Amino acid sequence: MTTELRRLRNYINGEFRDAADGRTIDVVNPATGEVFATSPLSGQADVDAAMDAAAAAFPAWRDTTPAERQKVLLKIADAFEERAEDLIAAEVENTGKPVALTASEEIPPMVDQIRFFAGAARLLEGRSAGEYMEGMTSIVRREPVGVCAQVAPWNYPMMMAVWKFAPALAAGNTVVLKPSDTTPASTVLIAEIIGQIVPKGVFNVICGDRETGRAMVEHPTPAMASITGSVRAGMQVAESASKDVKRVHLELGGKAPVVVFEDTDIAKAVEDISVAGFFNAGQDCTAATRVLVHESIHDEFVAQLAKAATDTKTGQPDDEDVLYGPLNNANQLKQVSGFIDRLPAHAKVEAGGHQVGDKGYFYAPTVVSGLKQDDEIVQNEVFGPVITVQSFRDEEQALAYANGVEFALASSVWTKDHARAMRMSKSLDFGCVWINTHIPLVAEMPHGGYKKSGYGKDLSAYGFEDYTRIKHVMTSLG
Repeated sequence: MTTELRRLRNYINGEFRDAADGRTIDVVNPATGEVFATSPLSGQADVDAAMDAAAAAFPAWRDTTPAERQKVLLKIADAFEERAEDLIAAEVENTGKPVALTASEEIPPMVDQIRFFAGAARLLEGRSAGEYMEGMTSIVRREPVGVCAQVAPWNYPMMMAVWKFAPALAAGNTVVLKPSDTTPASTVLIAEIIGQIVPKGVFNVICGDRETGRAMVEHPTPAMASITGSVRAGMQVAESASKDVKRVHLELGGKAPVVVFEDTDIAKAVEDISVAGFFNAGQDCTAATRVLVHESIHDEFVAQLAKAATDTKTGQPDDEDVLYGPLNNANQLKQVSGFIDRLPAHAKVEAGGHQVGDKGYFYAPTVVSGLKQDDEIVQNEVFGPVITVQSFRDEEQALAYANGVEFALASSVWTKDHARAMRMSKSLDFGCVWINTHIPLVAEMPHGGYKKSGYGKDLSAYGFEDYTRIKHVMTSLG
């Protein structure tokens, strides 16, 4: 008996549609390796239709009051809570993530983040009116930028969609959002939920591949392009957007250093770091993947971390004992395996280093020691459940190793010495520095990096302001 595949569709101008030319993409459940749905492979006609709808809806949405937009976003947050089970089911099918962890670690922060931006809509700061030239009064207006073209990644499809649309809608922009081609299911469901609340054209979803995203970014309508994805994708977006000087918001890769000093509680640090490194199969730009340990505790730390990896379980979504599920797709499994296959002779695999099972894209929790600063696996983002360990002799060398990569998104310092923690937080060249913890995020604080990790902020009032523009208005008093 053949199971009928689910048919996902674009959401444009308040209605669900197939791609104009009928093309589709198979969508695979990474926990099984089996196709469970088809989604549109959107082309230029679909992009045009979505952009036209967003542009037509923009003037009326822009002119709503902050209080009205707040009410809409609060309704969306309530609807997400009411449809939580449906969202979890779609996300689990998208990603293979554990059901229990998706329910506890994704739905509550998503709802909280939407409610935060609902409040932020009414709290935009601006300079007071004043006379800076004789006979003239100046005021500063903060306005929405317009239509926003947004591209979300496959590692957190639901949550990254929230990070995109919530600040944009709160600021008075309209949205065309594209999910990853491997994880469209939860975003299409989000369109169904939001579509019952916002006016048509305000929120649009189109599915497709890299070329669909390129067509969105190169389209003349959007005033802003926002992407969470790889460095390569971000560079392509920046290049495409430069042709008509679009505003660009980029949240790209990471290679977070985790600097562990000799006065650290080793057992506690190992416990927290292993979770922060292996959670979501390490498919997190802020994951604790690159551990730097003082030479005096290196061997003990590695032994305990290897045991923690061995004790960490991956498996099917309905298994409540697993910390993480599969890698997202076959290409990602190949990438992670390739890093391990290409390890230099001086590296040592302390735990893991292999695929798990013969169904789906599962990879064992892995710890690699004996590495040098210029090794490929130290310099490049693995984006899998792999933690590397290096040894350092003093604070100066720890900083040199930590900052000695092209990424600059997140980092952490583990020490009981407050002064040292403050020195390190000042000198670490990363957008976030955690002290004696790693990976917690809150809606009120900004998330974003430097260097090849991109620019612009997600979350917080800073992320909200990224979706606005500033206008000076001067009037004569004569």
